[in-house]
Amino acid sequence: MSSTVDTTTDIRTFEVDVPDEQLDDLRRRIAATRWPDKELVTDRSQGVQLEALEALARYWSTTYDWREAEAKLNALPQFTTEVDGVNVHFIHVRSLHEDALPLVMTHGWPGSVIELLETIGPLTDPTSHGGDAGDAFHLVLPSLPGYGFSAAPRELGWYTGRVAQAWAELMQRLGYTRYVAQGGDQGAAVTDDLAHQAPDGLIGVHMNLLRSALGSTDGLPQESEEERAALEAVGTFRSSGFGYFLEQSTRPQTIGYSLLDSPVALAAWMLDHDTDSYYKIARAFVEGQPVGNLTRDQILDNVTLYWLTATGASSARSYWEGGQAAARAAGKTPPPVSIPVGFTQFPGEIFRAPRSWAEAVYPTLVYFNKAEKGGHFAAWEEPEIFATELRAAFRSLR
Repeated sequence: MSSTVDTTTDIRTFEVDVPDEQLDDLRRRIAATRWPDKELVTDRSQGVQLEALEALARYWSTTYDWREAEAKLNALPQFTTEVDGVNVHFIHVRSLHEDALPLVMTHGWPGSVIELLETIGPLTDPTSHGGDAGDAFHLVLPSLPGYGFSAAPRELGWYTGRVAQAWAELMQRLGYTRYVAQGGDQGAAVTDDLAHQAPDGLIGVHMNLLRSALGSTDGLPQESEEERAALEAVGTFRSSGFGYFLEQSTRPQTIGYSLLDSPVALAAWMLDHDTDSYYKIARAFVEGQPVGNLTRDQILDNVTLYWLTATGASSARSYWEGGQAAARAAGKTPPPVSIPVGFTQFPGEIFRAPRSWAEAVYPTLVYFNKAEKGGHFAAWEEPEIFATELRAAFRSLR
């Protein structure tokens, strides 16, 4: 008679080590790019502008150094563990302040844990960043399934609600019995699902994108000037900024072939997200003038991570899963959110969700603020402001 040991719940250390051959291949592919003609407009209305992408490709192939990003990641405590059949990569930084509040924070698309790295210091070590010891967090930064160093799901059904369940299991596995959650973009969807599911131990959430309004603004107040402006911005996104969303929600495999074959095609697809962040990123490459933390190297750290992990198609599939889940949930009312909710409006977001909208969606709203700077990638662009918002949002829950 033999015995076996279940190792599926083991937590294993992880280190990034990309072979030189992969980096050489990346540079060769950039050099071999077949470029289209210049766009016929003077703005982004036809897509990513040729000048911006050529500048990005030049810097990527001649100056950018992935090894610096690799060293930055490997300086952090990284781990993998299998959750619900998927090998999940995560960064886990415990604060030196033992009574810190555990926080699981989820990135979005076209992001990764890269976009959250500069928040680690302010959140785990607030006393070195203008905060108090009582504002410290133990930080868990997972890579979404199919993104970065997390494995791609090999079965259907991995929508954000299932990711939320996986995150609850991960936090329990790490020994956290009382914690909070945060997210923007796809991370906001995961965090919203966590709030509705209310797993044991979750005591509050914070988001910087009002997920539900992108799907429908029915029932949201539309009387004030701020509310009408938000409604117009949502309409603009749906009519002219929705291309990537529609393609990934309906045909992720089709676009995936380009994303895994051409690094320049991957970069273009990732840049063509929202107007505010696009122009900020384009300015960094064309004019050498980054906004906040959106520098050329930071942007290429993220794009290169997608390329080296070959996750263009698998990450796009998360939108397809979201569309399928939305269709299944049509006409059904999710369980109400009963835990405290915090929300921050960043001025460069796709739309500026008014407090009235946040209160309509989350009657348990306990914190709302309008940040002075920042856009869709708020944690990436303005990490200090972002960290200050999280400290304030969760202070009453400690």
